[in-house]
Amino acid sequence: MELHELEPLAEWRAADVADPEAWTLRLTESDRAELDAALVVAKAKSSDPLEITRDDFPLDALAPKLDGVIEVLLGGRGFMRIATLDVDTYADDDLTLLYWGIGLHLGEPWAQNKYGHVLGDVTDQGKTIDDPTVRGNELGGIALDYHSDGSDLVGLLCLRTARSGGLSCVANAVAIHNHMVRECPDLAAALYEELPYDARGEQAEGASAFYTVPGFTEHAGRLFVRFIAPYILASQRHADAPPLSATARAAIAKVMELSNDPDFNVYMDLQPGEMQFINNYHVLHGRTAYVDDVANGYMRHFKRLWLATYALTDRPRHFRTMGRSHWEARRSVSALPAIQRAGATT
Repeated sequence: MELHELEPLAEWRAADVADPEAWTLRLTESDRAELDAALVVAKAKSSDPLEITRDDFPLDALAPKLDGVIEVLLGGRGFMRIATLDVDTYADDDLTLLYWGIGLHLGEPWAQNKYGHVLGDVTDQGKTIDDPTVRGNELGGIALDYHSDGSDLVGLLCLRTARSGGLSCVANAVAIHNHMVRECPDLAAALYEELPYDARGEQAEGASAFYTVPGFTEHAGRLFVRFIAPYILASQRHADAPPLSATARAAIAKVMELSNDPDFNVYMDLQPGEMQFINNYHVLHGRTAYVDDVANGYMRHFKRLWLATYALTDRPRHFRTMGRSHWEARRSVSALPAIQRAGATT
């Protein structure tokens, strides 16, 4: 196939996003008042997020700003921070419902795992990296290298920070793709081939323990990226998985090298009440290592949304369901308890 650079308007380098205010939507007092009123409307129907629809969370004045967020996510830098929900006013359940309501205005929540969680927890869940079924959101303390998830958009709400570390980081996959097309087209071409991914034991009954998806896909002039290096490499534990060629392994290593290059990434220190939304096809995300201090109210805890944005109506076949229809049949909400915030009063 003939390779070419894609979506230059979505390409950025670190110097282009050095000012955090350029990628932060700061909620005004009127925005917060409208969110509070929408929360009252939603809770009058139910406190269960699964029973709350976009119509149950009216945001007439804030909606155009959220439409602007979508424009930036799909056609611009691919990430935004929204700051800040008032953590001193709301308990965790209300903060989570506010986040759910904002998410509903950005897209339709998708299930994130075999439990059907459409609202997930990202916190230390006592799992270890040597568990072949572990997912990144279950791991505590260690850094997570740059990767993509399984939806159009990925959202995070910070409930708690760690005692130290745990910065959120994003890398521009569009810039990485275009750089590879220019500088190492043989490696870029290898990522346009289908790559095997370990299903982490979450496949449907009787289905294969791995699935295949290209790392890079061009569709209707857009770039779609799917990249989780540990899952690709872990697929090789299955005897029937396609073996990775030396070129494919080199291509994976090149993406990791570029995503960790300071010229291609940016870090943000999300604080309680702040949200991050990214375009999962244009931005890889990860985090730095961190240290919790539970005894003193520090345990890193984020809520996660996977969203299918209403603005994107044409996706490549393998990005429509990602083989998770059995997940959608079990739609539910993860409800891990959070510790009391540091400095909070009872």
